[in-house]
Amino acid sequence: MALEQFSDVVQRCEALPNDSYTSDDHNVFTIAGRTCIEEGNSPQVLSIVLDEKNQNIVRSMGWNLLPPLIQVLLKKEDKNLPQCLSIFNHLLETCRPKELLIGLLEQLEHDDPDRIAESLHLLLNPLQKVLLCLGSRKASSLGMTLSTVLDQLAKLPVPVTKEQEEDDVFSLCRCCTDLIQFVRPFVQEARLNQSSGNQLEKSHKTASGQDEGAEDELRTELLKFCMKTLSQPLLDVQIRDPDTLPLSPLRTFASEILDILGAVGESLPSLLFHPLLKRKEVPGFLEEEVRYPKNSLASLAHLVFVHHLAADTFPSVFSPLFCLRSNMEHISILLSRPEDSRLQKGLELYEKSMVRVEDGSLPADLLEIKTFLTVPQDLVKVMTVCPKHDLRTKGLKVFQLSIDKFHTEAKYRFFQYMLRTSNHSGVEGYVIKNIKNQIDAALQPGNSNIWFEGAHLLPLLRKVFSLPDGPETDLLQNLDRVMESLNLLRYLVIRDKVTENQTGIWTELYKIEDTFMKPLRVGLNMSRAHYERELQGTMENKKKKTKDKSVLSVSVGGDELPKMTSKSQIQALHSALHTFDMIESVLVRIEELTEVKDGLEPAGELHPLKT
Repeated sequence: MALEQFSDVVQRCEALPNDSYTSDDHNVFTIAGRTCIEEGNSPQVLSIVLDEKNQNIVRSMGWNLLPPLIQVLLKKEDKNLPQCLSIFNHLLETCRPKELLIGLLEQLEHDDPDRIAESLHLLLNPLQKVLLCLGSRKASSLGMTLSTVLDQLAKLPVPVTKEQEEDDVFSLCRCCTDLIQFVRPFVQEARLNQSSGNQLEKSHKTASGQDEGAEDELRTELLKFCMKTLSQPLLDVQIRDPDTLPLSPLRTFASEILDILGAVGESLPSLLFHPLLKRKEVPGFLEEEVRYPKNSLASLAHLVFVHHLAADTFPSVFSPLFCLRSNMEHISILLSRPEDSRLQKGLELYEKSMVRVEDGSLPADLLEIKTFLTVPQDLVKVMTVCPKHDLRTKGLKVFQLSIDKFHTEAKYRFFQYMLRTSNHSGVEGYVIKNIKNQIDAALQPGNSNIWFEGAHLLPLLRKVFSLPDGPETDLLQNLDRVMESLNLLRYLVIRDKVTENQTGIWTELYKIEDTFMKPLRVGLNMSRAHYERELQGTMENKKKKTKDKSVLSVSVGGDELPKMTSKSQIQALHSALHTFDMIESVLVRIEELTEVKDGLEPAGELHPLKT
């Protein structure tokens, strides 16, 4: 029935002038033709399609047969596969490119990853042929095609392990390779247009400049493709170095994308240092932020500075400080994201940018640049909130590396800023430990500096020797800060002699006693009394063998203890009391040291400086 309808509509349309077919003719041709292919009558359809007298009809309506043909080609098992392939190839040669393009793109859109990969592998080459048939009018169609392809590519899972990339378990590597093959002739055309600078060629262009406009539009579409690719998938995948994976399809794909950027006239240094350089106006319809998305530039920076891709095209005249300043914008973009892949890349880029800088060389005025303050705050979030242990550890390593690169004054001001803004006991404790190290270095013979001795040091010490909420401070929640503060105070009263008073600790001690040591003593007594009372009540309940397992009103880290057995509750309470004993032991030692030296006169009075 369907075959008869298909033959009838073709015969009826033979006598009609070109493009005078009715909507009914189109509908019957489409429905009957598709049904024939689905029912296995592809040989008969092939005969009709190849008939010379039917070519006008095929040219006008043949593209409607693409869906069932592509389904057969994807299955690869149909007995009529050769006939369907012949019909498909004939349609590619005969039908109008614009209509073919629409029909092929419609068959690309799927949600199943396996189906996506197979469709891309099958259809990218036909799409390339169709686009090349469009001549100088192909730029916008190429842009639409690349956008559709990348949207599909984004649905594929990303390989996490080296083995997954080697085996291409998600077919992403094959799709990326196919995509580079697809775009290659268009890149070559853009490269030739870019390099053909002699005036003789330009004089052959039309007076209206249409050819030149087409060239600009082609470069623009390829640039959009590169920028979107840099953002996804390249910002999500883990690029492996040659030592880890000698043959890496994803690394090759990334290198090809960077090569395309050069082909369309984009300078890598200009792109990477985009935040610091004023770019000239670029003709075209793209706004600056659309033309150069920040996520894409951050991904590009990671590829160049971490994996050294396109290193041979990148000049080495830029100083490590200049590269760091520019990369801070990219690092900030990456570290502000919640995805593990972005955080990993941000940490790697920050580390690579810092390693090239000489220790102790970054000046204090860098802290007037916004990113030099926001990036450490992002690092704090990684160190304290990120669920992945290796990222937290990496964050701490990079945090310390950044401290080491600062000049003495920059360290001083950075510590002030972090104590004021971090709002995390662990981070504050780590900063205080670094302050202790800087003071110790300054007290070594020949290492004296004005920032970690005497009058400049005192304002910093006042920030250290304070309790966030006075005597009511939660000592368990603030344990790291409290212990590092006590350790620093103990170090100072032991290391800095009263008669020398290099740090000014002895003239400041009475204030420290009032604002830190006495409130801490009161807080310790209150906390111990509370926990001893809770411990006594829990033990009495256990003796009575009560079945009540409800939560005690015990707070650790600002949160109530979860439901637990009496034995676990007792262990937690004992642990808290042990912590208070540890704090008190250091506090008592400091009190003993200061009492012994109370009779001595400290060295000259220090006058605090404004900082």
